Amino acid sequence: MLDYSYMDIYLPRGTPREIARQMLTEHAQHGSWEIDRLRLYPDGSRRVRLRRKVIRAVRTM
Repeated sequence: MLDYSYMDIYLPRGTPREIARQMLTEHAQHGSWEIDRLRLYPDGSRRVRLRRKVIRAVRTM
């Protein structure tokens, strides 16, 4: 059975785009996270929801 685990990250206003990209790249490479949702607010802050697959073992016997 395939499930997802989620992690929310808040990036405050004024966070440079390059820093945000580096941080999300690190999560993707080392934690197997992918972007599920990205919300850019009018004040310039961002809220990113990352997800990764969680494969649970199912007993067959």
